[in-house]
Amino acid sequence: MICSKNVPMNSSPPQSRSRDELLQPDGTPHPAGARLYKSITELGSAGLQQRAQVRDAYLDRQGITFSLSGKERPLPLDLIPRMISADNWNYIESGIIQRIKALELFLADVYGEANILNDGIVPRKLVTSSSHFHRAAHGIVPPNGVRIHVAGVDLVLDEHGQFRVLEDNLRCPSGVSYMLENRRTLSHVVPEFFSGYRVRNVGDYPERLLDALRAAAPLGVENPTVAVLTPGVHNSAHFEHAFLARRMGVELVEGRDLYVRHDQVWMRTTRGPRPIHVLYRRIDDDYLDPLQFRPDSVLGVPGIVNVARAGKVSLANAIGNGVADDKAIYPYVPDLIAYYLNENAILPNVPTFDLQVDDQREYVLGRLEEMVIKPADGSGGYGIVIGNRATEAELLAAKVAVEADPRNWIAQPIVALSTSPTLLEDGSVEPRHVDLRPFAVNDGERISVVPGGLTRVALPKGSLVVNSSQGGGSKDTWVLEGETSSDSLQTNRPAPRLQRVRSANVDRNNAPSIHDERMRQQEQQQQQERTC
Repeated sequence: MICSKNVPMNSSPPQSRSRDELLQPDGTPHPAGARLYKSITELGSAGLQQRAQVRDAYLDRQGITFSLSGKERPLPLDLIPRMISADNWNYIESGIIQRIKALELFLADVYGEANILNDGIVPRKLVTSSSHFHRAAHGIVPPNGVRIHVAGVDLVLDEHGQFRVLEDNLRCPSGVSYMLENRRTLSHVVPEFFSGYRVRNVGDYPERLLDALRAAAPLGVENPTVAVLTPGVHNSAHFEHAFLARRMGVELVEGRDLYVRHDQVWMRTTRGPRPIHVLYRRIDDDYLDPLQFRPDSVLGVPGIVNVARAGKVSLANAIGNGVADDKAIYPYVPDLIAYYLNENAILPNVPTFDLQVDDQREYVLGRLEEMVIKPADGSGGYGIVIGNRATEAELLAAKVAVEADPRNWIAQPIVALSTSPTLLEDGSVEPRHVDLRPFAVNDGERISVVPGGLTRVALPKGSLVVNSSQGGGSKDTWVLEGETSSDSLQTNRPAPRLQRVRSANVDRNNAPSIHDERMRQQEQQQQQERTC
């Protein structure tokens, strides 16, 4: 249909089975979205394009960027927010909390007594063959028992209106800074969109995270020193690392800023060494400790795993978490929930085929054009083959790869992801596929889920790949608390300012010697994180 003021708004989704979250099949808005729809149409194409220019200038001025193909780009934020009702959010929240509880117990078990493997609930070989199962983590017990301090659980809404878990992210989930900046940017650029809505606050996430990190401190430490460990400025998520360190008021450090002595991690400063008690690390396991994992790593801290084993430093998230978000383990999560919690899973999985089973593999290989083939240890959308959009050569390559190593691949039927109206460069509005990554924080006593999360949107028409690393964008995600009068404006109040820790300049005198080859190696390794 054609909306007022010449805003072309197409209500036909890219996939005919997809559910549009704002528009009904007849092109009229769902009741909850009526005020937003009215605001969009009143702005018109010219108005929306003008606001898009304001958005880009604002993001550029704030330095809100991400790295794609080695280039810093403005965050691709769509101006039209996504709405989630209070009832739907309560359902999502309870399902995520249940899932994280079970996965915490699974990790404690796998790196402990391994009862679930002894009982045959999960095949032992499936766990031990995971590239993210680290024997170096066996026997390490976190001070407060938490291994999953931060989780990002990716959800999709299918054609039947059912939220399903697409995958779990339990290592270094990224994107939370964009969730926070999306809300601030939208409040600045299109404040009228908030008229008549009460939207739940997301701005207190840094406080929640800092509380959880402090709660993870080694026993006997009353005033722990917390730091964010980044691979470096060449990492695609470096903006987020710096953003979170700044918002929490803690130090942002690289591996060369730290060293181990006498079972303690120390940070070099101009005022002398300073102990680090909790490290929110954004470095993959393989690069964390060259004495335990990759010996050529120039990003990590030699000996830090032994300090964690001694209980003198807490690592968030814990080493070895990747075995629980391995996509080959994913089909077993409902069984983990039943085994550890004696409950049925609240949030269902997407149906998944185990390609190690002969008949399931044969079924999938005979219908590749109907399947999504994913690497079991992949992230960031890399290596995925979507059957109905793949070439014959790509399908053949996928078939060969699966037959050669079925353990390292899974298959799922193509899900008709829901769509949300998205602003295009020409000022028109068309549906684009979306998913949702809510973020959860665990302080050992309570798992809290930020109300909303990061909605990722596949910007190319018909695409199902939402990852920013693959050219996707994002939306502000509104969890509605109810409605106020149409004259009111409810935006989120700024989060209270945290008391900043006094900055300490890092002494580089003892940093590794710099030469061209080492710099090249460091820049290459800093790009190891591909999680968004």
